[in-house]
Amino acid sequence: MPERTATIASRVGLHARPASVFAEAVSQLGLEVTIASEDASPDEALDAASILSLMSLGASCGDVVVLRADRPGSDQALNRLVALLETDLDAEAH
Repeated sequence: MPERTATIASRVGLHARPASVFAEAVSQLGLEVTIASEDASPDEALDAASILSLMSLGASCGDVVVLRADRPGSDQALNRLVALLETDLDAEAH
């Protein structure tokens, strides 16, 4: 199962608008993608396409998260999602 780590860049963390933008991007991929804190076990991972799951993760700016995809060959999609998380999505709105 492909996986990547990303450092949350949005100033407010993965809340409200950044969570919405990220969940929408995941949904458009047509893949099952999970997200978890860096120190969490894979079975604690949450659905990355769910805004509520993303917000309940409580990821703040500077926190490291792990993304995992449900099938081989998902590397390019995960790379795009990492780039999104490592962009200050709040700054992009202004």
